[in-house]
Amino acid sequence: MAQPLLQTYIPSLALYGRGKVRDTYDLNDKLLIVATDRISAFDSILPTGIPGKGEVLTQMSAFWFRRTAGIQENHMITADFAEFPEDLKPFEDQLAGRSMLVKKAQRIDIECVVRGYLAGSGWAEYKRSQTICGIKLPAGLRESEKLPEPIFTPSTKAESGHDMNISIEEMGELVGPVWPRELRDKSLRVYATAERYARAKGIIIADTKVEYGLLDGKVILIDELLTPDSSRFWDTASYEPGRSQPSLDKQYVRDWLEASGWDKEPPAPPLPEDVVQKTSEKYWEAYRRLTSGE
Repeated sequence: MAQPLLQTYIPSLALYGRGKVRDTYDLNDKLLIVATDRISAFDSILPTGIPGKGEVLTQMSAFWFRRTAGIQENHMITADFAEFPEDLKPFEDQLAGRSMLVKKAQRIDIECVVRGYLAGSGWAEYKRSQTICGIKLPAGLRESEKLPEPIFTPSTKAESGHDMNISIEEMGELVGPVWPRELRDKSLRVYATAERYARAKGIIIADTKVEYGLLDGKVILIDELLTPDSSRFWDTASYEPGRSQPSLDKQYVRDWLEASGWDKEPPAPPLPEDVVQKTSEKYWEAYRRLTSGE
């Protein structure tokens, strides 16, 4: 298996930011976003990368940006390396397939989460209080069960540390009263469009998180979209409510870490080779299934 790209080095460009997964460079009127093979879980960047992961994140995001462009504008200019500026050509080994030129927007510091099924932190909260982010749900729902309708459950956006679930009222206190309703409606619309499409491909999108920015006074989608890092993907053929589901996403790594005995305090342990291999296979399978025939 090829060595993962854990960090980019492009000395001719100014580094705009280095996140848990992405390295971003400033190109004056636009940004270059490079998805590395880093993987994070439980608020820690793991020392082991997943080869090819950055390519999946970039190409799947590009696919969804194109597919949802008719209902929601986004920041993508191109993910085709052949269309990149000439001064980036010497860095093809770091950029081809895993990078995207995007419009430079002002990020709205909220994770916009849409949940269609009861899983993850939503399931944990529901068991305690029959709510998710303060939203009251019917009694008697089972783990992984489809919700009566998708719900919008925002969270804080943390560069490091833990994102915290918040109510839509708390969201308004953070970003102002204008945005919560608009971001909720846009997020639910994107999720509904993607969920219908994915189901026809045999995949359930249990939940996803999206991000937005402001450009010329308009709200646009930014960052990544509907990837195995930002979503829960379940196979419709094996779906069975009442238990956790086999997944085609980062949950496989989270499950291994939970079973490893790690206390979730940095530093995170390295992943064994078989977990790396299986994770890579799951990411590529999700990408192939969702984009096949398109």
